[in-house]
Amino acid sequence: MAGTKGKQKTARDMVLSLGVIVLAGLVMWLFIPHDDDGGPDIKRVDYTVELTTARRAAPYPVAAPEGLAKEWKPTSVRYRGAEDNTWHLGYHAPDGEYVAVEQSTGKPSEFIEQASQGGSRTGTTEEIGGRTWTRYTGGRYEALVLQDTDGVKGATTVVAGTGSFEQLGQMAAALKLA
Repeated sequence: MAGTKGKQKTARDMVLSLGVIVLAGLVMWLFIPHDDDGGPDIKRVDYTVELTTARRAAPYPVAAPEGLAKEWKPTSVRYRGAEDNTWHLGYHAPDGEYVAVEQSTGKPSEFIEQASQGGSRTGTTEEIGGRTWTRYTGGRYEALVLQDTDGVKGATTVVAGTGSFEQLGQMAAALKLA
């Protein structure tokens, strides 16, 4: 009989200790600030200097959107004149998807392959903003492709990303080529 009472006391002490630990954890959780949003804070970049530089240097009209909602956040920009006059402008769309504008005078098939991350031509075209864009799909990104940008032979514009074709179309429609 003496052994049973000791085991009951040990089990009760363990349950009480566990309760104290859980209570302490709840108190800490309540008083330590935490982000309920769950997503990272995406930093908006100002690309006006790079855009001006690219528009002066590129042999084609450089594309940048105008009139997009404020929820579209530009997140990356670069112009590389030495690498086939490559222009890149990346955006974080309002629903969290990624959409980018890519332009280059490089070999179109290689450039489209790179910009769409392996996409293939579908044969489907869309009239957006008075220009005919060709859909590419099947790669990491969906893409809309405009070849011979505004009559400049060899200049290719790609709007690509994880967003839907509707989002890509919004970006393509907002593009101003200058």
